[in-house]
Amino acid sequence: MATEDYGLARRMWHQLEPVHAVFWYAPQVFAEAAGLGYEVATRWPSYFAWRLAPLGAAGPRLAASACYSFSPDMVAAYVPAAWAIAAPPQILAARERAVDRAYRELFGGLIGSPGLAEAAALAREAALAAGTAGRPLAAANADLPWPGQPHLVLWHAINVLREHRGDGHIAALQAAGLDPCEALVSFAAIGAAPQEVFASRGWAAAEWSAARDRLAARGWIDAAGKVTERGRDGRDEIEWRTDRLADAPWRALGPGRAQRLAELTGPLLGGAFESGLLPLQSTLGIATVPAPGPRP
Repeated sequence: MATEDYGLARRMWHQLEPVHAVFWYAPQVFAEAAGLGYEVATRWPSYFAWRLAPLGAAGPRLAASACYSFSPDMVAAYVPAAWAIAAPPQILAARERAVDRAYRELFGGLIGSPGLAEAAALAREAALAAGTAGRPLAAANADLPWPGQPHLVLWHAINVLREHRGDGHIAALQAAGLDPCEALVSFAAIGAAPQEVFASRGWAAAEWSAARDRLAARGWIDAAGKVTERGRDGRDEIEWRTDRLADAPWRALGPGRAQRLAELTGPLLGGAFESGLLPLQSTLGIATVPAPGPRP
C-alpha cells in the first residue's frame, strides 16, 4: 500500500526509538555485560559488543564503517578487543537475556498482554519489509533467528528497523559529501544537541576543528560555527533523504496499521520516558520527553 504521508517514517522512528533505546541504559543490561566480563564503568565496551555482534568478529575498520559517526580511534579502542572477552554468539544470547530482563522490569504487566503481542506482530511485518541491500547492520540483524516471545520479537523488530534507517542515513550523509566528523559538526550546528553531547563519539578537538574548517570552506557554517542557509538546506536534504530511504517498511504496513502500532506501543513509550534511563539529549536529536499532540 502506497502512502503519500512523507512524515510517517520519521514519526514511527520517534515513536519506536525510545522503546528500543532503554536497552543502552538499563541496569539489567549492564549486569549481563558484567557477567560476560565487560568493563561497565562506561557503556562503550558493551555498546560496541552488543551492537556489532550480529556482524560476527568484526575488525576495527568494519566496525568503524558500521558505526559511522564514531571516531575510528574510539572504535579501535574496543574492537576487536570485545571479541576476546566474549564471542559474538555468546554476546547475542546475552543480549536477548538482557532485553528480557530489562523489559520485564520496565514494562511489567504489559509483558504477555494481547496488545503487546499485536504490536510485536505488526513490527515484525514492518521489519520483514525492510530491504537490506547495501545495509550491513540491518542485514546482519535480519539474519538472526526471531525470538519466541512477543516482547523480544518487538525489540528485535525495532532493532532491525532502526539499523535499516541508520544504514540509510549513512548513505544520505555520504551522498551529501559529509564525512563522519563533518556529519556531527553539521548536526550540532543546527542545534540538534549541544556540542558537548557529541563528545561521546570520541573525536579529538583538533579533528572537530578541522571538520568545522572544511564545512566553513563549503559554506555550510560561518566563522562562528553557526549554520548558514546553505548548511541548513543541506541538513534538511539529508533528513528528507533518510526518511525516504526508511519509507519501505511503512509503505508495506500502511498508514492505518502503522497508526495501530503507534497506539499499541504508546504505553511502552510512556514507560520508557518515565523510567528516567534515557538521557535528556542525545546525538540522535530525539527528545526524551513526550511531544504534545497525537502520536502518528
